[in-house]
Amino acid sequence: MMNFRAGEVHIAPGEALYHEGDETSYFYTAREGQGVRVKHLPNGGRQVVNFIFPGDVVGLQAILEGAASNSAIAASPMVLCRFEKRRLHELYRNSPDRAYALTWIAAAEEHFLGETIATLGQRNALQRMAWALLKIHHRLSAIGLAREEGDVPLPFKQRDLADAMGLSLVHTNKTLARLRPLATWENGRLRITNKEALAELALTDCALPPDRPLL
Repeated sequence: MMNFRAGEVHIAPGEALYHEGDETSYFYTAREGQGVRVKHLPNGGRQVVNFIFPGDVVGLQAILEGAASNSAIAASPMVLCRFEKRRLHELYRNSPDRAYALTWIAAAEEHFLGETIATLGQRNALQRMAWALLKIHHRLSAIGLAREEGDVPLPFKQRDLADAMGLSLVHTNKTLARLRPLATWENGRLRITNKEALAELALTDCALPPDRPLL
């Protein structure tokens, strides 16, 4: 992977890795920090397509589409490994294990986006927020970012979560307040105090995600 890698990229909070419509010669894996993938609409609105966590592959979709269909923006200081798209075939030819890992990560993201669509269509606001907080906490815990107290870093703004869940900022704030007995999100840290009750509310389970391969 060191031979395949084309350097590192460091970006500051609020800085874009790339913008929607950009044609880039690279894709990336997130090493440190968190961010969002955002789709901007002609009316000025925006939809958070997904959050970016350590281990995620970013910008791979543009290999097929030619140009990025969304913008990738850092929510905290980020470090990403950069890879040249033109050399992707070398990875599949010379390193099938890592090629499988890349395919696994892409399939896992597709599965998660399917869950998100079901959530936006079938869960109410309280269930959506409970589902999102639980899934995020599980994901960050699974990659070793939980402290002994059980809380995980979550550097996003409430607007990011609102735009991901299809809610207004006011509704998001009120919903988070209603969830306080089960989960709290303060000062950039997310703590879940009752996973079972939060999972029941979210119409899901408490199972951690499967081990995620890393590039």
